Amino acid sequence: MDKKILLVAAILGVTAIILGAFGAHGLKKVLSVEQLATFEVGVRYQMYHALFLLFIGTFSFLGEKERSIIFYLTIIGVLFFSGSIYFLATNTVTNLKTKFLGPITPIGGLFLVSAWGYLFYAVLSKKH
Repeated sequence: MDKKILLVAAILGVTAIILGAFGAHGLKKVLSVEQLATFEVGVRYQMYHALFLLFIGTFSFLGEKERSIIFYLTIIGVLFFSGSIYFLATNTVTNLKTKFLGPITPIGGLFLVSAWGYLFYAVLSKKH
């Protein structure tokens, strides 16, 4: 599981860098300032959680089950939160009907908060 967590963290990190560069350079001419700022929020939170997973993957204080729960909460959270933001911010360029994704963003945020909350619980409940 540690290897899987670290590999996903690396994938999230590299794609955050690529998407950040794409947003700053490729989308600058086609999106509004507000849309670019929104897009960047998705990139920022994706990178935060790539780093979070790097930490979780190397944090030996947690058990396998605890790391697994945090991993899946984080992955679902990033996909829902950042993924929906990417589509919502670029809908004027892609012409995709993305309005239905609006409620997905806060659900993703709830998954991310849950991952951090579960980390807090897991550490607090350790006896040693």
